[in-house]
Amino acid sequence: MSEKPAWLRPHGEPWKRLTERVVFENPWIKVTDHEATAPTGRPARYGVVSFKNLAIAILPIHDDGTIVLVGQNRFAHADYSWELPEGGSPVGDDPLEGAKRELAEETGLVAAHWQEVINAQLSNSVTDERMIGYVATGLSGGGHAHEADDTEDLAIVRVPFREALDAAVAGHMQDALTLAMLLRAYHMAREGALPGALARLMLG
Repeated sequence: MSEKPAWLRPHGEPWKRLTERVVFENPWIKVTDHEATAPTGRPARYGVVSFKNLAIAILPIHDDGTIVLVGQNRFAHADYSWELPEGGSPVGDDPLEGAKRELAEETGLVAAHWQEVINAQLSNSVTDERMIGYVATGLSGGGHAHEADDTEDLAIVRVPFREALDAAVAGHMQDALTLAMLLRAYHMAREGALPGALARLMLG
């Protein structure tokens, strides 16, 4: 589907922002307290978390249909997470260059071909954070991260695409970017949006 359906048109009145006050800021986020008017016309108070980086996710697909996942301990949920190579790229910078950098830093891989497949909002009720996801193919290198962050202890695994998809759908991988990217790639493979031989290997 290339054209937006008519039923996706906006309805009602938009939010109106009246005043704002920054209540917290660090190098990564800014929290703003807003006085606003709701779409219903009622006065409202709204807090927004603004991210200074764009979220980037990369699905690296090898020629045999396997993909690369990264494992690490995540602070916010205090758990271990297996996920796609991910990171942040400063808002305003070229996100593709950020994706190339993240892939190399976390996996040591370089990709010959890049395709943007997702541009989405994350948790849009409370944050303005956006994500862009890329499928990366024509991979070379790998084995070790080149410049992992000094707070990261990363593990790398290479698994069949379908095995990773099944694990994510079963709830064993709960990172939203990873789940969205795996489902998007599955849809692309089914709909002929990926090279036929690669799609067949991915789908098993």
